[in-house]
Amino acid sequence: MRAVIVSAPGKLEIADLPPPRVGPYQALVKTEIAALCNATDSKLIGGHFPGVQAFPMVLGHEDAGIVQQVGPKVRNFAVGDRVIGGLVFEFAQAGLHSGWGGFCDFTLVNDHDAMVADGVADAAHGWFECHEIQRKVAADISPADAVLLCMWREVYGGFGDFNLTAGQRILVFGAGPVGLSFVKFGKLLGLKWVGVVDPLPGKRAVAEKMGADATFAPEDVPALQRELARSLDAVIDAVGNEKIVNLALPLVKMGGSVCVYGVVAAPTLPVAKELGPYNFNLYVHQWPTRWREREAQEPLCAWIRAGRLSAAEFVTHRFPLERIAEAFAAVRRGEVVKCLLQY
Repeated sequence: MRAVIVSAPGKLEIADLPPPRVGPYQALVKTEIAALCNATDSKLIGGHFPGVQAFPMVLGHEDAGIVQQVGPKVRNFAVGDRVIGGLVFEFAQAGLHSGWGGFCDFTLVNDHDAMVADGVADAAHGWFECHEIQRKVAADISPADAVLLCMWREVYGGFGDFNLTAGQRILVFGAGPVGLSFVKFGKLLGLKWVGVVDPLPGKRAVAEKMGADATFAPEDVPALQRELARSLDAVIDAVGNEKIVNLALPLVKMGGSVCVYGVVAAPTLPVAKELGPYNFNLYVHQWPTRWREREAQEPLCAWIRAGRLSAAEFVTHRFPLERIAEAFAAVRRGEVVKCLLQY
């Protein structure tokens, strides 16, 4: 099978590997479509993702595909099901490490519910926490919408972790796919005002189409700190830049929140607390809360069915798998909102 390998920092290759072997609680999935995670995948390729820096590695964690084979103890997947979140962790025989391994022709999903019911949802039996969100998707959800659920579920779960509720006012730093998802979901969930900061005019325009009440360039931030001082319920860092915390602090009201969603590559997160109110919350959400992510799938699918959410709003590029280097070059140039890989 084909697999996307990061052979060294900054170097992408397509390798031919054996398909993964199916365990008793696993299903083998033939990949239909995958999506680039602009920030995380770029950090993995560059060797800057905290805790995952071993090369060569097999890349990818946003994918959708069709079940081809199931293990003898699988009860919640069947051949022909469309599923999302397939990964491959074991490449030791090929001398490779796993960067989640989702950009392969074949991946594995694990029957989390069956493992829980049988009392074997533990490391000794090969269970990992991400198995909880490897799920079947209803047949009426298109492959493009299905693969974007991998990202959308995480962001929707972030609303719960950050305690964002209807009627609030928030500012989002970053109009990439995550930042735009915060905008889109914020308006669907009844937030009163959603603003966006991004350096690229094109992405600010997309944010406005998504429903942003106002958009700003980074050079506007000093004026915003004066005009919106102590008025916002929350500021979201959808980029993963340690400097955004201190840019946000003058904006949040008493008891407001600075919410770090993007993975921060820097080892420290300096907080100049004197810039903020006496009381503020600092949330650092660099990894999904799995039960929230799992529960997000049904309301998101309801929005998709109602025509209120669509992959077409986010997807700007499609490339065949063999041109993945071109896809990431487009990401680096800032051209991509969301890019799909065709298999």
